[in-house]
Amino acid sequence: MDDPWLVVGLGNPGQQYAGNRHNVGQMALDVLADRIGARFKSHKTNSSVAEGRTAPGGPRLVLAKPNSFMNLSGGPTSQLLAFYGLDVDRLIVVHDELDIPFDTVKLKRGGGHGGHNGIRDIAAAAGSGDFVRVRVGIGRPPGRMQAADFVLRDFASTEREALPNLLEDSADAVELVITQGLEAAQQRFHSPKD
Repeated sequence: MDDPWLVVGLGNPGQQYAGNRHNVGQMALDVLADRIGARFKSHKTNSSVAEGRTAPGGPRLVLAKPNSFMNLSGGPTSQLLAFYGLDVDRLIVVHDELDIPFDTVKLKRGGGHGGHNGIRDIAAAAGSGDFVRVRVGIGRPPGRMQAADFVLRDFASTEREALPNLLEDSADAVELVITQGLEAAQQRFHSPKD
C-alpha cells in the first residue's frame, strides 16, 4: 500500500504573516520539504503542495500549505484528502498551540479543537476530527495581551534563537508518526527533556 501521508501546515497566506507565531505549522513544513528535497508548487486545491519520500523507498509525503486564511483551512484540506483519495487517518496537521509552552511539541489524535479555529474548520470540512495533530507550543500571551494579537505577531528575538530547533523537532515528530507510529512519537516528545 503506497498511500501517501497528507501533512498540512497551518498559517495565513502572504509575506506579512510569514514570521507570525500562527504560521509555525507552515514553517515546520518548509523544514520537511528541505529534508525530502521537494519544492512547493501551486495546486488546484487552493494550496501549495510539495511531494517526496522520507527516504528512498520510504513513505510518500504530500506537504500542503492551504492558501486560505487559518480559519478557512478546512476547504483546502478536505479537497486535498479527496484529490489523493485519503481518509483522515492519513492526515497530520501541524499547528501552533497556545496551551503548550514555547519550544515544546506535543502530539495527539482526535479530540476537541481547543478553541483553534483552523482545527475546528478542518474537522468540520473533513467530517471528522480523528486526525493526528502535531501541536507546536507557542506559549500564552504576556500580561493582558489578547490571544488573537499574540498569534499574529512575529516571534520575540529570544524565541527566534530557539525557533530553528523547535521547527526541527516538529519535523522530527511528523517523520516519527509516519515511520514508527503516533505512540512512539508521543513517547519521545512527551517524556521530560533532559
